[in-house]
Amino acid sequence: MHTVAVLALDQVIPFDLSAPIDTFGWARLPDGRAPYRIKVCSVAGEVAAGAFTVRAPHGLEALAEADTIIVPGTAEPTLPLPPGVAEALRSAAASGTRIASICVGAFLLAATGLLDGRRATTHWIAAADLAALHPAVSVDPNVLYVDNGQFLTSAGAAAAMDMCLHMIRRDYGSAVAAHAARMCVMPLEREGGQAQFIVHAQPPAPVGATMEPLLVWLEENAGRDLTLEDIAARAGTSARTLNRRFREQTGTTPLQWLHRARVRRAQHLLESTSHSVERIAAQAGFGSPTAFRDRFRRVVGTSPQAYRKAFRGAPAA
Repeated sequence: MHTVAVLALDQVIPFDLSAPIDTFGWARLPDGRAPYRIKVCSVAGEVAAGAFTVRAPHGLEALAEADTIIVPGTAEPTLPLPPGVAEALRSAAASGTRIASICVGAFLLAATGLLDGRRATTHWIAAADLAALHPAVSVDPNVLYVDNGQFLTSAGAAAAMDMCLHMIRRDYGSAVAAHAARMCVMPLEREGGQAQFIVHAQPPAPVGATMEPLLVWLEENAGRDLTLEDIAARAGTSARTLNRRFREQTGTTPLQWLHRARVRRAQHLLESTSHSVERIAAQAGFGSPTAFRDRFRRVVGTSPQAYRKAFRGAPAA
């Protein structure tokens, strides 16, 4: 039987803790046997978990006996690791144990040095902080999870279930993983990555920037078929000068800024209307449905149809 040790540190995020327990707990072999033994371990016997307290029956010694270690996120992931945790994780890694983090648990795993030189992910809202705090880690904020073989990292807690199902499939095959997915009432694979959940804010212009009125005009007219020359004429300058000044003040080009504004408008229409993709492409200012689909996938990470299916609210009864 495969042993999974879930490491619960103080102020553990409750769903980060329950996601792997539920996902691995639902797995069943064809003969009905449970393939995983789950152990919750901690430095102390009890761990705060938001509105309640978790009693962990195992100590750090359980990490040495585990085949897989799961590191959930905590409310303060940038705090130093408790004594003995980094050493226990490094020792387990040296013996070949698979180690996976959930959400901001990537900060805890990165603090051990085990992610140095490797690609990793975390919740998109914390990705920039992880990259800044641990520059030796290659942070990808657009994916649901990253599998480096021995080390895995996932985005938010829901993405942890995607990652756990992936590990079940690696361990026991697609049929066992599909059964666990059905019991968890979720697909075995989700289309798109974390990018579809990111709020794509435009790069802000400095306070008092000369481009600020132009940015407002671009936002209001994103649905029009604008060219760089149109934007330069509005700004009263040449296209070359506009590009230089625009990049200096926003960090991007006028057309890149305009494309993101159009994608945001398309996201709103996909979420709030039943208009066809062709109509939304025109309303958002894209030259063709093909150009719209291509740009949308590059920015959001999934197709317009898949985005609508995931994010459009059900009509009121």
